[in-house]
Amino acid sequence: MHHTVEVVADRRALMEGGAAAFVAAARAAIGAHGRFVTALSGGSTPRALFELLATERFASSVDWGRILVCWGDERAVPPDAEASNYRMAREALLDHVPIPPSQVHRVRGEEPPLVAAAAYEQTLRTLFATPVGPPRPVTGARFDLVLLGMGDNGHTASLFPGLHAVREAERWVVAESVAEVAMWRITLTPVVLNAAAEVVFLVSGADKAAMLHRVLDGPIRPDEFPAQIVAPHHGRLRWLVDAEAAALLEGR
Repeated sequence: MHHTVEVVADRRALMEGGAAAFVAAARAAIGAHGRFVTALSGGSTPRALFELLATERFASSVDWGRILVCWGDERAVPPDAEASNYRMAREALLDHVPIPPSQVHRVRGEEPPLVAAAAYEQTLRTLFATPVGPPRPVTGARFDLVLLGMGDNGHTASLFPGLHAVREAERWVVAESVAEVAMWRITLTPVVLNAAAEVVFLVSGADKAAMLHRVLDGPIRPDEFPAQIVAPHHGRLRWLVDAEAAALLEGR
């Protein structure tokens, strides 16, 4: 699997690196084809990244009017719920930058999960002008940047160990009841994640070190370690990790 691993000193440097990657990808995509389509991650790590992107230093160098925001996954909760990935991104970033509301495409977590997943796939197919069939790895028909995190159990987005979503071969978005977190999740599948132009994982902290070592240095077993399924066919895969998370990696 071709990927780069960039180890930075600490969590703060990780957020700086993530913000710089977002800004660079946005500028490149807007320069090349006039818009930037990104999928944001949920969970704890990206909140600080979104807050940093909202600061003048980064926000002022982004053309927010040309940015389209999607999500890698969502919890089956209303948009104002504490657990909502959309709410977190809105409070940390979207409320603070001049992005047109029509360009923010949230997963409708308040709807029945299977309905929400099917609707979100239609949203993406419309966005990428691909009514049927697999994603096309061409400019304007795929994500310019997908931000992902990794759980200490090796999950990413809402692709959980031992469940079906990680094996999905046709649908772009699926819903699954995840016993491990006692909750329904709606998630993008490897089908659309692996069509992206660039995927950046952000991984922070000592509690992730053992799993990061298994995912990056161990045998490829995506049923056990779903993060391993992410390998863009025609794109870049970057792992941005802080020193604590990287502590057990081989040859670094």
